[in-house]
Amino acid sequence: MDPCFTSPHLARIPMQKMIPLWVRLSLLVLFGLLHAVSSQAGVLDRKPDYSQHDVPLYEQVTNRIKAKILARLGNGNNPRDRYFIIPFAYQNQGNAPEYSHSFMSVIRVLADRQQRHLTEGLTRGVYKNREFEAFTISWLPHDFDTNPNLCVFKGFGSRLFPRMNACPLSPGKSFNLEQTLRLAVNVKNAVCMWGPYEITQGGFDLGVQRLRLLESGRILYRADDRLYRKDRVAINCFHAMAGLYDLYPNGGIFGTGFKMWGINGTARVLLEYENTASFRGQLLEPVDEKKDRYGFIYSAQPHSRPYNPFKEASAYRR
Repeated sequence: MDPCFTSPHLARIPMQKMIPLWVRLSLLVLFGLLHAVSSQAGVLDRKPDYSQHDVPLYEQVTNRIKAKILARLGNGNNPRDRYFIIPFAYQNQGNAPEYSHSFMSVIRVLADRQQRHLTEGLTRGVYKNREFEAFTISWLPHDFDTNPNLCVFKGFGSRLFPRMNACPLSPGKSFNLEQTLRLAVNVKNAVCMWGPYEITQGGFDLGVQRLRLLESGRILYRADDRLYRKDRVAINCFHAMAGLYDLYPNGGIFGTGFKMWGINGTARVLLEYENTASFRGQLLEPVDEKKDRYGFIYSAQPHSRPYNPFKEASAYRR
């Protein structure tokens, strides 16, 4: 989604100029150790729902989306088009950036018995007499499905200093939802879903504009986009869901974007949606990014102890 919002004003002295290098490096190591401990703590005695264990992940996810949206529409006549966003993230137990991703599906449910103008190039379907069109923004290197070796940081000091990162820029591709979830299944990742959240037609149109921009080939992909996002040369997956014309804050330790990937990345986008005045009019309901999380976690066998960072989740194995 491209809400084209204005990020909060961040007129302040860069943290990198205020804190000595040895302090930054020490704290970076400390935060890494704390995150590793917290990742292990994520494996709690939270038992996921195994009732759909044999149902493929893509089918589980789409069934949940359909059920949630149908409940919102009710059983009566749908007199107008309705629009929804479904944000996602996936990550592994260590939240390694190479195995993390943020993406978002956007759905338009068509009004009943009205002449309609469909959007070219979107997926179309019918579910229980409700017609819809949908698309997903899932920005990755164009060959990621056959070459899933993502370069995020390469070179000493590259996490702290973007000019030291030797990772190349890549042509990008926005994968569809089924393709994206297949990537998660391939590496047995935990998948987080938020929503669906209802948005305005304006929000939907902005999402279509973002999809068209990504499909145009004018913007490349780079996981660490700190040097390239401002001039709209290359962006990463969670900035593909956010604004390009206004500099989106990196977040993370010292504003470097550290650990702003996977669930943290999508959560940051949702917080920005909630806190930015120009997007509030597009989002028609409140977002609680922590309470609204629903997980899908990999478990080879029922009643095992899988990585489960969610309070509520379903298990999948394929």
